[in-house]
Amino acid sequence: MTASADTPLLELSARDLAAAVRARTVSAREVLDAHFARIDDVNPAVNAVVTQARTMAYETAARADELTAVTPADELPPLHGVPMTHKDTHATKGIRTTSGSPVHANLVPDHDDLVVARFKAAGVVSTGKNNVPEFAAGSHSFNELFGTTHNPYDRTRSAGGSSGGAAAAIAARIQPLGDGSDMGGSLRNPAAFCNVVGFRPSAGVVPLAPTRNAWAWLGRTGPIARSVDDVVLAMSVLAGPDPRVPLACPVGREQFRALAAEDPAELGSRPLAGVRIGVSTDFGLGVPVEQEILDVLAAQARVLEELGAVVEEAVPDLRDADEVFDTTRAFDMATDLRTVVAEHRQQVKPEVIWNVERGLALTAGQLMDAALARTRLHEAVRGFFQAYDVLLLPTTQVLPFPADERWPRSVAGVPMETYVEWMRSASLISATGCPAVSVPGGFSPGGLPVGLQLVAADGCDVELLRVARAYDAATRHADVAPRL
Repeated sequence: MTASADTPLLELSARDLAAAVRARTVSAREVLDAHFARIDDVNPAVNAVVTQARTMAYETAARADELTAVTPADELPPLHGVPMTHKDTHATKGIRTTSGSPVHANLVPDHDDLVVARFKAAGVVSTGKNNVPEFAAGSHSFNELFGTTHNPYDRTRSAGGSSGGAAAAIAARIQPLGDGSDMGGSLRNPAAFCNVVGFRPSAGVVPLAPTRNAWAWLGRTGPIARSVDDVVLAMSVLAGPDPRVPLACPVGREQFRALAAEDPAELGSRPLAGVRIGVSTDFGLGVPVEQEILDVLAAQARVLEELGAVVEEAVPDLRDADEVFDTTRAFDMATDLRTVVAEHRQQVKPEVIWNVERGLALTAGQLMDAALARTRLHEAVRGFFQAYDVLLLPTTQVLPFPADERWPRSVAGVPMETYVEWMRSASLISATGCPAVSVPGGFSPGGLPVGLQLVAADGCDVELLRVARAYDAATRHADVAPRL
């Protein structure tokens, strides 16, 4: 899609919107006008944007227009003039960053987190913050400060989380692109709920900096957008090592730039010819998934076959994944939040307290068992990807659930004991360390979005996004906009 008099600015992709600004078809300030007008129009219904920095944004947009006037178009940054609210757990210099918690209700950082800084360096105009669950705990974006974010496709339903505010804002055409993070599904789940794309990269590709625990591997930062093409563009500016994080960066920025420059049309009508895809409905573990999601998965598996892929039932042995995820998550949450819980227990939601207390109760034996389980899981996954290029799974186990519930108490008739158990479809994959992307797969009979999860071997981020982009280009489910 390219800019034209018949296309509203905020229906454009991030790529096309930035191209329009570089070509002087529209100014950065005019794009910003459309962005804030859209917030005024639809945010009261969805509650995605919780903090706005209009004065700062217009100052940035004015500088962008000054740069446009004196700089050749091909020398301007790739996201020049694109407006973006940021996830409220990502520090933004001079803009309130609350993490959805009363503990940080008035916190204004003096620095940008790496993901924000790299987006700004690429030309993004920062405009405010979008909603999250408190301290990003859980996959439903509600908190005591700002209330609940509602799904643009059905405002009685959850937008997911913890990047739910970003997913809802992008689906609602407030902005084309956003930043998110993902430990147990926080990029993938809201993407599935809101009919957009959420990408969890391999460890080290987008470093989590600055950070208190530079060796943490389970949590990731990544982009969220209405197309895989825009996700590839985002990765071309986000990827790359940072000296504050000692994890190796297996995929560099130039590799994503090369992918962005490829023309998928040159691959013809069968762009996935020769790609081997294993598919599973229950992760080989009897994981319950609602039937409407499985019906969409089956239909879209046939689409992948029509695009040339070989699709067959297969899944790695994930028996160790729950232990790896549960222990690592508890350890990381306690490492990050034990002081907050100790000093502000009455202000923190019970799910956060539960996680921190589980981490503090871990024994040396449990940590050793988890390390051994992670090694077994790594070998099982490595063996699987010697036979297959991609793993296809449901992103979520449930359709978007009622927004007034804290979390689903049952899935397909199976009771859920904890607030993270209903997210196993994402957390099992988090435990593997592999890159994963949720792409729009269509809709349930009742009109609720359904996401497909595609997974590749560690470090195969570019190959994964190449497959996802071919599927996304052929289907374009995200072009179905919500009625707001």
